[in-house]
Amino acid sequence: MILLRRLLGDVLRRQRQRQGRTLREVSSSARVSLGYLSEVERGQKEASSELLSAICDALDVRMSELMREVSDELALAELARSAAATPSEPVPASVRPMLGSVSVAGVPPERVTIKAPAEAVDVVAA
Repeated sequence: MILLRRLLGDVLRRQRQRQGRTLREVSSSARVSLGYLSEVERGQKEASSELLSAICDALDVRMSELMREVSDELALAELARSAAATPSEPVPASVRPMLGSVSVAGVPPERVTIKAPAEAVDVVAA
């Protein structure tokens, strides 16, 4: 099962790490407890829209950019999940423009790695 809160947490953590900032710095700036921000980044807590707005402000990232990155991650995870379930099916036409040429035929369902233009996204079947 793909959990949106996990994908969101992963994207938030990457944004923070790209800036070289600590959890303490961001939690202080966003006025959120360090423990709660940590749980959001680990996908253990669902973040409200108000909390996401505060974290985005602290990271100086537009919420639309954050959500776009989460959406891209979700699309890749769904593609990998469907490829692991039915590896003989081609990549759906709606996904091709976003990923370019991708073939997952014959890939073991335990691990599918999709190389995205900006970075690699590993999806491990649970």
